[in-house]
Amino acid sequence: MKQELFLYLIGTAGSGKSTLAYTFNQWTKVHGIDSIIVNLDPGAENLVYTPDVDIRDWISLREVMDSHGLGPNGAQIACADLMAVNMDDVRKSIEAFKTDFVILDTPGQLELFVFRESGKFIMQTLHPARSVMGYLIDHVLAKTPTGFVTQLLLSLTAQYRIGIPQINMLSKADIFTEEELAEILMWADNPELLDRAVSQQKATVYREMSEGILRLIEGFLHHSTIFPVSKEEFLGIDDLYTNMQYIFQGGEDVLSD
Repeated sequence: MKQELFLYLIGTAGSGKSTLAYTFNQWTKVHGIDSIIVNLDPGAENLVYTPDVDIRDWISLREVMDSHGLGPNGAQIACADLMAVNMDDVRKSIEAFKTDFVILDTPGQLELFVFRESGKFIMQTLHPARSVMGYLIDHVLAKTPTGFVTQLLLSLTAQYRIGIPQINMLSKADIFTEEELAEILMWADNPELLDRAVSQQKATVYREMSEGILRLIEGFLHHSTIFPVSKEEFLGIDDLYTNMQYIFQGGEDVLSD
């Protein structure tokens, strides 16, 4: 009996969750590994992949808006709670595939999954002991030291809220110049360099807050690795796979080599 691994892709809107879901799914196919993609966003439009399991088969954002007279924000909150109600059916659909990896593309709004109890409930329904979060650090915000600090804080908050192993990735790395990417990765590897970069920015309340946040999360940086990922040439996907195997050392490595 296969012991599938569940990868929840989480990040702010536009951070590249759907693209990474598709990229990882394509990478597994190249390497002869079974995987499926589960869309957990009831309001998703124009996905870059065709979901194997789709929450929209049970819940539609548009239908919730029309039937309850809600605006987009209110309907998103209602949908988040309705997802939890339908998770037994979603779980049965996933289990029918008997796959190696289940890639879950979470809602575009981070707060709908991380900060509502329905997100925790969904994970508890879908084998939490075999689950890991892939947090995507937004490529736009990561370009400045203070923006990078806020992304680190969001990542730490997500890990604190959900309470399962987490892998941190710098999304859409192909968009950066070589110099930008090298600088961000240096910040990630060396909190002292990041602290220096923050202190060199213009003196504002935002900078002062970033300095305080950095002191708070410095220990997190020492115990967390961040690597770049991109759809181009499967950049970083080997690292994602390796990190998942490392977290679940008791599981079987499905690659032949």
